[in-house]
Amino acid sequence: MRVFKSLIAISLALSLSGCWDNRDINHRVLPVVMGVTKKNNEYYIYLQIPVPSGNTTKIKIVSGSGKTINHAVDKISANLEDHVDLLHVKVILLDKKYAQEGMDDIITDFMRERDVSSKSLITICDEDMEHFFANAMKNLDPEGTALYDFFEKNAGWNPQIALTRVWEVYRSIHSYTRDVAVPIIRSGTSTVVQHVGSAVIKNGEMVAQINPDETLLFNAFSGESTQGKIEVSNHASVLIVSNSITNKSMMSNDMPILKSKIKLKVVILETQGKPTSEAIKYELEDMLKKRFDQMFAKLQASGADILGTGQYFRNKIPRAKLKNWRTQYYPELKLELQVDAIVESSGFLNMP
Repeated sequence: MRVFKSLIAISLALSLSGCWDNRDINHRVLPVVMGVTKKNNEYYIYLQIPVPSGNTTKIKIVSGSGKTINHAVDKISANLEDHVDLLHVKVILLDKKYAQEGMDDIITDFMRERDVSSKSLITICDEDMEHFFANAMKNLDPEGTALYDFFEKNAGWNPQIALTRVWEVYRSIHSYTRDVAVPIIRSGTSTVVQHVGSAVIKNGEMVAQINPDETLLFNAFSGESTQGKIEVSNHASVLIVSNSITNKSMMSNDMPILKSKIKLKVVILETQGKPTSEAIKYELEDMLKKRFDQMFAKLQASGADILGTGQYFRNKIPRAKLKNWRTQYYPELKLELQVDAIVESSGFLNMP
């Protein structure tokens, strides 16, 4: 009897070890980029996979299709010698047409199943997915990280590029007062990637598009640093050194009013003629103010609040009415933006 109990205890201990179904990392494929498109109710998946080869790393693109993302990935795994692990995917590239039809299903699946990290970057491809990856392969560096580095703040990221992750898109789908902007790219001629602007995403669906200059203002309004961006006016080009924003919200006769002030510190790089600092300041402020007003008119017309203006009225509008923000209050929102530029006329030179 004692021997029988000992055998049962040993068998239970073995069954609880938790390692029986783990795969060694040497037998896992770790894609860096995943492309997703949908045709005829089937998902087509493209995976950019780094493959160690001696002292270097080569890149290969594998693809497959299925009724779901997991079904397509499982079919790809069946044709590879190793198991595909999506947890290390850094960039998810979605087909533009698919984004326009609505991507809430795939975002919800990512968050529920957790096969893909919620911190993965979401971007949209403005051309045929197969064509994009074929062109990208021609210009990829040996390490194959160019696409990820394009969005990396310590590498190739620029302040006119939006950065949006899976969890932020998921949050916007379930939020009354916040939408998101997702970068749009296509393959470049002499570079791997060409940035063409940002998609305006409302409830998981692409409803409009803004250009890179407008994306810069979106980032500035969202509190992102715009340091390093060069702005060119009629008489000068300036480099943005720092930026900040303040917002004050109020309600007047049940109409929302938001007063915002963006402060920019810039240095002069080049001038045409002999404009004064005040003239350059006025030109820059006027140019950015007009650009912002045009962008905001476009956003209001689309009904998407990517600026998150509704966040400033959550304590001023009853929650029962807040769900009507996009349809009742946002179209009537009066946004008064002031741009205040501080111009360093000497540029980077320390004049005595």
